[in-house]
Amino acid sequence: MTRHRPILFVGGGRITSALCAGLRLGKYPREIVVYDHNPDKLRALRDESRVTIAHDLNKALPRAEILVVAVRPGSVPGVLQEIADTGTWPRLCVSLAAGIPLAALRRSLGNPAHWVRAMPSPVSRIAQGLTAISFEPAVSITERKRVRELFEMVGQVIELPERSFDAFTAVYSSSHGYHALAALASAGQRAGLDRKTAQTASAHALADGIHYWRESGLSVDELLQEAVTPGGIAAASMAAMDKTGYRQAVQRGIEAGITQARRNAASQKTRKATPAST
Repeated sequence: MTRHRPILFVGGGRITSALCAGLRLGKYPREIVVYDHNPDKLRALRDESRVTIAHDLNKALPRAEILVVAVRPGSVPGVLQEIADTGTWPRLCVSLAAGIPLAALRRSLGNPAHWVRAMPSPVSRIAQGLTAISFEPAVSITERKRVRELFEMVGQVIELPERSFDAFTAVYSSSHGYHALAALASAGQRAGLDRKTAQTASAHALADGIHYWRESGLSVDELLQEAVTPGGIAAASMAAMDKTGYRQAVQRGIEAGITQARRNAASQKTRKATPAST
């Protein structure tokens, strides 16, 4: 990758913080520049990940090789308008906004911009994340390689067709693990464990099982058969959870996430672009 031209993040929130930390951990060779309207976020990023603070978007955009739009979906129109008003931007642009389709991004800045959608994980902070990427057809082979190399520095990368992006976003979030951990630990406390023991047992139940699945090469069905002995405690627990609608609850949660992503996309067709805080 080119060492001299920086990457520019517009938006200094949590996912930018995670990516910057992971990139520094991975010895990312280029300068990392961040632009945001919130000076406290910028100072925290500078202290944590040695980023360069950009106070003037007009000056930062022409220097950048890659532009990463890292704001909430509702802020995307205003941010893209702010970028468009400068009159210049990098050819290679990456959006991290959930649910905002490539077609809407392309309309915002016009043909000179080649857009990529990326959905990284907060676990990128420790370079163990997972990022899905989707390219519009105009993105060249060289540009695709550059984007893959960027996100491979913070974990695994998978390329998906854009039609699969909303489902992936709803399914892959690390929040599922935290939610399951909280629910399992809470049940452990109600069963009589102290808080620390309940959390430790729950964390090992989740993390150890997933680690073994990754290392063993066995399917999930095979592991369930191995772990859930007929007539045993695990079998009784799993059967009771399934009977009370565990699988249906997870399915409804994923469907709700996909619906929200589609709302985000629909809002781009009706919302007038106005400046928004990043």
